[in-house]
This record gives sequence, structure tokens and C-alpha cells, in this order.
Amino acid sequence: MAVQLSVAARNARLDAIETTIGTTPTLEIRSGSAPANCAASDTGDLLATITLPSDWMAAASSGSKAIAGGPWQDTSADDSGTAAHFRIKASGGTVHMQGTVGQGTGDLQLDNTTIVTGQTVSITAFTLTDANS
Repeated sequence: MAVQLSVAARNARLDAIETTIGTTPTLEIRSGSAPANCAASDTGDLLATITLPSDWMAAASSGSKAIAGGPWQDTSADDSGTAAHFRIKASGGTVHMQGTVGQGTGDLQLDNTTIVTGQTVSITAFTLTDANS
């Protein structure tokens, strides 16, 4: 039997992620392949940067945690390209989370993965789920 956690422990673990990253994080949408891990240098072109709200994720419930304070938007994209991955950084620039992006797919979902300089970029869905049930 694998180790299992209660829903309360799973929720606490998810809520700790937001606490660790802090109340002034930025979300970067980038082209190309994601770095090997969060400690590796940025890769791809920076397409959009979104300053997230201070309470950027809802409180965890039933072992998952969803977007809050939304919609998350960049009203003027930084560059043109195809969005492929994201990175969430604390106010000091430390990367604490990264994953794939897509339109209807991916860890973080956008309204459109084809980004043009100056366009509005909107996050349509982002949920963290703790799999240790």
C-alpha cells in the first residue's frame, strides 16, 4: 500500500505552495521547451508577463487549488510567438513553478497560444491537484 494523506493534509500542502511563492509573484508565458527544472535558467522567448494578484489561488479544497483573483491577464504581450510553457516566480525572481501551456490543454490554459506583440493574453484555467490521496 502506498502512503496516503488525508484531504486536510493535501489541502495544507497545496496552500503552502502559494505561501512559499508569496503575494507578489509574476507569471511568465514563454515559447519553446521548458527548462529541465525550476533551478535552470529561463528558456525560449518571453511572450507575456502577468503580475498575479496578492491572493492568486483560491484556498485548497478536496485536494485541489484553483485560480483566484482572475482573470489573469497581460493586456500587452511582450513578444510574438507560440506559447509552450510557463514559469511562476517570486518577487525576487526565484522560479518556484513551471509547466506546459495550451489552449484547452496543458497545465495552464490560455485563450490562444499564438501570441502577437501587444495583444491581450488571458489565462482561462489553472488548477493544482495533490495526487497523494
